[in-house]
Amino acid sequence: MNFGIIGSGSWGTALAKILTDNNHPVNWWIRNEKDIIYFKNRHHNPQYLSSAYFDTDLINFNNDVAAVIESSDCIIMVVPSAYATQTLSELPRSIFQNKKIVSAIKGILPEQNLLLNEYLKSEFGVALSDYFTILGPCHAEEVGAEKLSYLTFSGIDVDTTKLIASHFKNDYINTIENSDVYGVQYAAVLKNIYALGAGIAHGLEYGDNFLSVLIANSADEMAGFLRKVGIKNVEVGGIEHNLTITNTRNEKHTTNYAASVYLGDLLVTCYSLYSRNRTFGNMIGKGYSVKAAQLEMNMVAEGYNASKCIYNINKKILAEMPIAETIYKILWENMPAIKGFENIEKSLV
Repeated sequence: MNFGIIGSGSWGTALAKILTDNNHPVNWWIRNEKDIIYFKNRHHNPQYLSSAYFDTDLINFNNDVAAVIESSDCIIMVVPSAYATQTLSELPRSIFQNKKIVSAIKGILPEQNLLLNEYLKSEFGVALSDYFTILGPCHAEEVGAEKLSYLTFSGIDVDTTKLIASHFKNDYINTIENSDVYGVQYAAVLKNIYALGAGIAHGLEYGDNFLSVLIANSADEMAGFLRKVGIKNVEVGGIEHNLTITNTRNEKHTTNYAASVYLGDLLVTCYSLYSRNRTFGNMIGKGYSVKAAQLEMNMVAEGYNASKCIYNINKKILAEMPIAETIYKILWENMPAIKGFENIEKSLV
C-alpha cells in the first residue's frame, strides 16, 4: 500500500515517522518549499517534533497536493480541520477515485459543520466504504519519542481497516480496529472541547479534586451526545469475557473500544501537558483573550472551532450539554470564565 500524507504538523510528522520506521515509503505534502529543503538536508522537520530523525530516502516530498494524491493509494488527511477545505477545494472531483482516505483530523470542518467524510462525499463522491480514521489515545510528542502508544483505526470495510492498521504496528505502536466511523470522530471533536475546559479550570486555579469531577461529567455528557446521534457503543465497563482456560490471567475478551478511543483519549487530552487544547484553555482561564492565546500558542487548538460547531449541531440534536455549551459561551460570546465555571459547578453531579 502506497501512502500519501497531507499535512506536516506534529501529528502528521508522527504518523510519517511510524510509517517510515516500519520501512514504508511515503509521499508527503509539505506546503513550504523551504521546509522541504531543510528536511532533506537535516533529516527532521524544522517546525514540529524536531528530535524525530527520518530516513529521507523513504520520503517523496512535494508541495503539490494533487501530485501527492495521484501518486498514492491511501491518503492520510492530517491538516487542521479549519484548513481542510482550503487544501482540497481546487482539486478535481475525480481525484479520489479508487483511493482510500484515512482521516487523522480531530475536528469538524467549521465552514459547513461537517465531518470530513461528509464533505468528501458531497464534494468528491467518496463512499464511506473508502473512508477510514486514525485516532488516539496518544500525543504526537510521545510517538516522536517512541513511547508506547495506541492508535485506533475505524472503517466499515473491516478487512481494509485491519490492513491499514497493520502498516502502523511496531514496537512502540499498538493498534485497535473498529467500525465506528462516526462515533470516534465525534468523540475526538468533543474531547478537545472538554480538554479546553479542563485547561480553563486549571487556569482559574481549581484543584485536582474538582478537575476529576469535571472530566467524569464531561465523559457522561459526551456519551449522551453520542447516543443522541445514534452511536451505541459508548459504555465503559461492558466487556464480555471469554475464558478459554482456567488461568484467569490468560483470559481473552472482546475489545471495548469505548474505553480507549473515547474515555482514554478524553483523559490524555484533559490531563497531558502536551495537550494544545488544555494549554489554550489554561491561558483563557488566566485571563488571556482568545486572540492573544492563539498568537501565543502559534498552533491550532481544535477545541476552539469545535465548540462552536458542536453548539450549532446540538441545536438539532438537543443533547444535554451544559459543560460544552458553557465553554462555547466563554470562547465565542465573551462570557467571563469565572462566571461560566460557577454555572458549571452547579451542573456537576
